[in-house]
Amino acid sequence: MDAETTVKTNLPVTHKRLKLHAHVLQTQDEDGLQYLEIDNPLATGRVALQGAHVIGWQPKFLTQPVLWLSSNARFVKARSIRGGIPICWPWFGAHPTDSSYCPHGFARVIPWRVADIDATPTGATRIILEMMDTPEAKRQLSYPYALSVTITIGRRLRIEMSTTNKADHPFVIGEAFHTYLNISDIENIKIKGMQDCVYADKILKYERHVEHGSLTFDGGEFDRVYINHSIDCAIHDTGFNRIIHVSKSGSDTTVVWSPGAEKVTQMSDMGEPDEWRKSVCVETTNALDNMVVINPGRTHVISAEYSIETL
Repeated sequence: MDAETTVKTNLPVTHKRLKLHAHVLQTQDEDGLQYLEIDNPLATGRVALQGAHVIGWQPKFLTQPVLWLSSNARFVKARSIRGGIPICWPWFGAHPTDSSYCPHGFARVIPWRVADIDATPTGATRIILEMMDTPEAKRQLSYPYALSVTITIGRRLRIEMSTTNKADHPFVIGEAFHTYLNISDIENIKIKGMQDCVYADKILKYERHVEHGSLTFDGGEFDRVYINHSIDCAIHDTGFNRIIHVSKSGSDTTVVWSPGAEKVTQMSDMGEPDEWRKSVCVETTNALDNMVVINPGRTHVISAEYSIETL
């Protein structure tokens, strides 16, 4: 697949439309799932209210979207969407004790509600979403909490998630923005910012090693958890002639993942053959050694910001 190929996605056909703001339209598909369509002077974007899931963002000075979305992504109730920025919360990976619970937590498959929409002084659109209190959420996490996400769509994309402990005891969470970035080809990119960092290699049963240089890819599976990593990283893409910068706060783990040609054959929602080559996951995370303890009455905030430098 060459750098100029644009992947078509099976975006759901919307049936209901409601204007919430000058630059925000709320739509609903035939299955009842709702979306926010953002179109302001700086960028376009799309957010699924199931999971507070950003599934599209493209600044208007770019010819290619920044987020990747599979052409076989599923838009169904209580199922995750392959692509964009799925939210992993309140655990990352499998649940530690109960395999029947949703992998990567339930926040990405629960409906959220719009709490506020406004415009920033720069002309970006800021949306605040709150996770709804559903029976399924209560089944998987019984103690009281509040979870909100603030999404700012403009020349930059910023996503911020706040977890407040309303219980009378501390609790521990794992979390991530499981971001799929749109790239020209997996072998065209180089990721900088991981050098000298310890990582756990999931392919090697979490063996730990030290990263010595920039990350490059050969088309095989790549799945590394970079521990105590709180600095920015940059994805250099020679095919699209751009650098995607990822800055973050409240996060001490970064995960980099590409499924590779062999594993992707077991994943029915990864799109057409070789479509996976146009994506790489660079995830702002707290996992493994960097799980977060939140004391009663306290709030923990994790954020990520994405910006583009053209070459």
